[in-house]
Amino acid sequence: MTPAQARGPTDARGDQRLLEISGVTRVFSGLTALKAVTTHVAANELVGLIGPNGAGKTTLFNLISGFIAPTEGEIRFDGRSLSGMKPHRIARLGIGRTFQNLRILPNMTVFDNVSIGALAAFGQTPWQALAGGGGAVSRGISELTRDVLDQVALSDAAGVLAANLSYGRRKYLEIARALATRPKLLILDEPAAGLNDTETGELASFIAGLVRKGMTVLLVEHRMSLVMSICQRVIVLASGVKIADADPATVQRDPAVLESYLGTGE
Repeated sequence: MTPAQARGPTDARGDQRLLEISGVTRVFSGLTALKAVTTHVAANELVGLIGPNGAGKTTLFNLISGFIAPTEGEIRFDGRSLSGMKPHRIARLGIGRTFQNLRILPNMTVFDNVSIGALAAFGQTPWQALAGGGGAVSRGISELTRDVLDQVALSDAAGVLAANLSYGRRKYLEIARALATRPKLLILDEPAAGLNDTETGELASFIAGLVRKGMTVLLVEHRMSLVMSICQRVIVLASGVKIADADPATVQRDPAVLESYLGTGE
């Protein structure tokens, strides 16, 4: 086996395909939410996933994360099939995600919220951590938590209850908890929702900075200005079908995309 074969399939640029989605279909009670979707995300790539409401974006995220299973097709991550895996196992393989509706724990401190993500990076459950977890593990979790808080500029709020953060800082807390799992792939579900233009610009710079440091990101977002400004490639879904998968400039000129989505929004 050659070194190239050992590291798995590559994309058109020769980069390793970290996430592979092959012919994935998902049917809910007779309704087809996704139909034969095939695409990929290469290592250290920033990919946008767009489409109108009901296009199947959240369904695809939930399939990748293991919250639901494909009706047909296969999803592979880092060369390994995710078929039948529970969400916690997929997270431990290296897929971290945020949610459109924030899932922070409001009555816990910022530090403790991020520590919950760090537990997964050390293969610990909250119950194991409460039982002791070992001094070295506890120190490692605390160190990782502090590093991530520095990364998202929340160190000054470590001891603050999450409920007392501004909405914009809660968004970064959600991202911080995902980063604390030490993901190979970070999935962001509408991170700019509810942010003003200034905050959205700052978030765009932050996400692009993660990719420059080696992170791989799959981004669902309705703010086209954000997607088109930072993503290297854009996947477009409409009614559960992939209608485009190309660089932002090409996608913006695609007649099918203009008709189904871009022509109706910002």
